[in-house]
Amino acid sequence: MGDVKRMFLIGVGTLCVAMAVVGIFVPILPTTPFLLLAAVCYGRSSQRFLHWLLTNRWFGAYIQDYRAGRGLPLIQKVLTIFALWLTIGLSVAFVVSQWWLRLALLGIAVGVTTHLVRIKTAPSRDRTVYERTRAALASCERRPALAEYEAVAEDE
Repeated sequence: MGDVKRMFLIGVGTLCVAMAVVGIFVPILPTTPFLLLAAVCYGRSSQRFLHWLLTNRWFGAYIQDYRAGRGLPLIQKVLTIFALWLTIGLSVAFVVSQWWLRLALLGIAVGVTTHLVRIKTAPSRDRTVYERTRAALASCERRPALAEYEAVAEDE
């Protein structure tokens, strides 16, 4: 691959990541398509950038779950829909005065909401304190401590 094409794809991928970050705060701007496009651009130009994107603490799991068809956790769906309608509702009520623009914003909100509702709901990534403690204890060699903790947990 030529250096010009490689640099172009890295630039487009980086621009897409920047747009996705803006999309986190501006509900009208979609986050997921920009992240997926960035993954495609990085995949064709730089394994280092692709690895960074897929292992990123904010985007990595989101992209991997979406690409694998695992869906979004329910809390993420609810918060996204809430932020979307809050932002668009405030815009329609206080910022936009043209009726056709208000209608367009409401149409966008309905479309994005429909898309989010149709995405598969993934199980939550949050684990209980007991599960986290058990996993941490299982990873070390202190098996008696694990047995003691489980005995205490069963008594509660």
